[in-house]
Amino acid sequence: MAETHNETATFAGGCFWCMDAEFSTIPGVSKVVSGYTGGHVRNPSYEEVSSGSTGHVEAIEVTYDPAKVTYAQLLDIFWHNIDPLDEYGQFCDKGSQYRAGIFYHSPEQKALAEASKTKVKALFKQDLATVITPASEFFPAEDYHQDYYIKNKLRYKMYRGGCGRDDRIEQLWRDKPAP
Repeated sequence: MAETHNETATFAGGCFWCMDAEFSTIPGVSKVVSGYTGGHVRNPSYEEVSSGSTGHVEAIEVTYDPAKVTYAQLLDIFWHNIDPLDEYGQFCDKGSQYRAGIFYHSPEQKALAEASKTKVKALFKQDLATVITPASEFFPAEDYHQDYYIKNKLRYKMYRGGCGRDDRIEQLWRDKPAP
């Protein structure tokens, strides 16, 4: 039996609960962890990150089998679940801790991310606020944030709807082809 070689992808798209929900059900994805990356504080708490003072963003770390789902496919899912134009955060969550970003783990991921960003930029015919940067240390969020969309279905649904995430995504992407 062939050994599976999993890889890691890291994405920030505003609220990590919402990003977790979008990636967890993808065939080939074995694990999604909500957490924090890109900042200057070791092992920050949710309260610290939420204050915007640590430099971290809410992010997800995706473990996937590239034989079942490619990084390019994950990038497509990422782009279709964010607002790439919002430089102030994502949807109702504003602040640097909610900015959208792709954190690459290899030169190949960097090249694919940059190519996908170029395609998305052409679709929108304007500059994008989404950043592409090297992955740095990832700190898992507190347990109550993991799989929040499953553990707190009603609260998650109310948050997602109240935040306007789905309406904005529909508005952005309804007449655009896949990048």
